[in-house]
Amino acid sequence: MRGIEIQKNEPVDRALKRLKGLLDSEGILEEMRRRRSFETVTQRKQRKERTASKRHAIRWKFQRVKPAEDKES
Repeated sequence: MRGIEIQKNEPVDRALKRLKGLLDSEGILEEMRRRRSFETVTQRKQRKERTASKRHAIRWKFQRVKPAEDKES
């Protein structure tokens, strides 16, 4: 179970915000929302397509394009 340590004189709402950010970055909140109700096969396929498109967009953005090298013959 994940948790955070509350710092001295830290407001509770700020600590909750840090906790939510930690859970969100690890994907725990998304998984909880997903498991809240039954997901049909079609819905699962659509969700996987959405996440794959986001993942591939990020991968494409950071791919290095190598310039074509001139070949001397």
